[in-house]
Amino acid sequence: MPTGIQLVVNGERREFEKNTTVARLLEQLGTPLERVAVELNLRILDKQDYSRTVLNDEDRLEIINFVGGG
Repeated sequence: MPTGIQLVVNGERREFEKNTTVARLLEQLGTPLERVAVELNLRILDKQDYSRTVLNDEDRLEIINFVGGG
């Protein structure tokens, strides 16, 4: 029996600990907070909400990385 929650991150099903926030998820994925946008269940999140948004079982996230260049 799973002890965590199932999330779909960029189309891939993964398991994370219960009470994981968006900020913690990004940290676990090694994704810098400053250069991403996060869509949670078809809603774009404000960066200030990453640390207080707790994820729920079966949430769907799309993480978009911004790459600089010219």
